[in-house]
Amino acid sequence: MDPEASLGSLSHVPGTERPVPEAEPGLVQRWRSGGGELVELLSQVRERSGSIAAFRLGPAPTVLVTDPQAVQHVLARHPERYVKRSHRARLLIGDGVLAATGAAWKRQRRLLQSQFTGTGMRRYERRIAEAARTTAGRWGGYARTGQTLDVGREMRRFALDAIWRSLTGHPLDDGTERELAAVAAVAAALPTLPADVTDAQDAVAADLARIDAVARHAIEAARGGAVGPDGPGLLHVLIDAANERPEYTDRLIRDELVTLLVAGHETTATTLTWLYLLLGQYPGAREQALAAGDEGSAQRRQAIQALVHETLRLYPSAWILPRHATEDDTLAGYTVEAGTDILICPYLTHRDPELWPDPEHFDPGRFIAPDGRPAHPGAYFPFGIGPRACLGLQFALRESTVLLEHLLPVHTLAFSSTPTKAAYGITVRPDGPTPAALEPPRT
Repeated sequence: MDPEASLGSLSHVPGTERPVPEAEPGLVQRWRSGGGELVELLSQVRERSGSIAAFRLGPAPTVLVTDPQAVQHVLARHPERYVKRSHRARLLIGDGVLAATGAAWKRQRRLLQSQFTGTGMRRYERRIAEAARTTAGRWGGYARTGQTLDVGREMRRFALDAIWRSLTGHPLDDGTERELAAVAAVAAALPTLPADVTDAQDAVAADLARIDAVARHAIEAARGGAVGPDGPGLLHVLIDAANERPEYTDRLIRDELVTLLVAGHETTATTLTWLYLLLGQYPGAREQALAAGDEGSAQRRQAIQALVHETLRLYPSAWILPRHATEDDTLAGYTVEAGTDILICPYLTHRDPELWPDPEHFDPGRFIAPDGRPAHPGAYFPFGIGPRACLGLQFALRESTVLLEHLLPVHTLAFSSTPTKAAYGITVRPDGPTPAALEPPRT
């Protein structure tokens, strides 16, 4: 790359006749007209123009970044130069920590940070384990009756139970589960909603009202002193904060509650669904994980975590991370001008054959062998990296591992049909139902 190459201007490289790598206009137009997914466009941009490439999606120049060092530069080393302007889920999560920016984000992040590390996480381990045991018991019933299950729905039910217990101290009841199905409905609808904010809100008004009603009831119950069998939860932390911090209005508490519901169950449920679909294609991976050690051993846990990490490599929780350059900067030898939009794409970085040999192959051993994965932190970042990395990383990994420790030794699945493609919204999810029957274990 030429040291003076200008990505932001999308013009020729100063002092040379070589144009900056740029997507052909027809390619972008085909995507805009509904001819393909954004990820397909970005894949072609990267294939044709490299790991740092410029193109236009709108009036502002856009730069696709998949190079690990450039990823770390943008997300971890200079987050003040590359900011998050808004979140595509703001309609759903409001001013929650995922969408917040500036000083408000720092305050909200600081309050929640301690809840998802160290001692804070230990408070929720028993609740996660109870949700996993509940799911295991339900699957035992399916095995006895021969009932078909939908894996995606089962994983959403487990993950929602785990986060609801952690938020409120109460196990998830059937009524709350039915109402909170609206969360997944709005999340799935976001990519197709009208651009106009009012029209978008109108399109999902009924679902948003259901979500607001659940949140309002939970906040009122917690404020009234109601404590579940598992004791106070994260919601009580937010309510306590309101006693000292006037910015924690009922609306902000609602936004944080819904943010934690979305981040705490949608990503985990999607990852676990993909994992079971992958095990259907690679059944030997399950057998290898169980053979790694006895029940409860560190070796088996490491092997199960490797299944999760390899699934997250192929289907990262945060598949695309938009940023906006607030000032001129030099990125991997190119000058990025203020006003440029940046698209970081973990989905593409994780599938780069120069970083990950045979990248489309499901190989959990990459995360066990000492040299099985790239060492650079910008080569694997399913939850982001830097100060805006996902707060719930440890929570998500813990609940996934605990559930798999309960289910993998006892049950295998036979899918009667599987989705033929992925849907790219807040998460990368299977685009269709995942019906399956339980089989006798193969071990």
